[in-house]
Amino acid sequence: MAKTTRIKQPAIEAAQDKAEVTAFIRKIGDLQREVKRLETEAGDKKAEIEEAYAAKAAPLCAEIMSLTERVAAYCEAHKDELTENGKTKTVDFVTGLIKWRIRPPSVKVTGVAAVLAWLSEKSAFAEFVRTKQEIDKDAILNQKERFADGQVPGIKIVSGMEDFVIEPTEQAL
Repeated sequence: MAKTTRIKQPAIEAAQDKAEVTAFIRKIGDLQREVKRLETEAGDKKAEIEEAYAAKAAPLCAEIMSLTERVAAYCEAHKDELTENGKTKTVDFVTGLIKWRIRPPSVKVTGVAAVLAWLSEKSAFAEFVRTKQEIDKDAILNQKERFADGQVPGIKIVSGMEDFVIEPTEQAL
């Protein structure tokens, strides 16, 4: 028989009275506000850094776009020669590859509500409307007595869970 070993958790020193609880809650609020200030400061510095590097990268991106357009123009003008009249879709230049790829077909829908209504009312097209089935948890909670004793496998009503929450009051300036 295997022997189980318990690891003893260190004891937590509880607050001694209401005054100490009040002081601890105030300290929690002070610390939370300091964390928020630090997060805001970090966000500001991150935005400054991103803006500075975006400004440095902008001319490089513009040059990349210009060179890309020039390479594409040459390759399109000489496509038959480069692809051996369509036998290949990839051309290997010494410094890199040029590829022509056909995207797979896709469906683009604008005005989803109108399209759904039209497809639904035309029986010949109703098969193209997907109906999603999902469990109505609100209805189950409204009739929880029907599910309280585990009549339905996989459904359990969970209630009576208690959370301990500390909300320090925010001071308006």
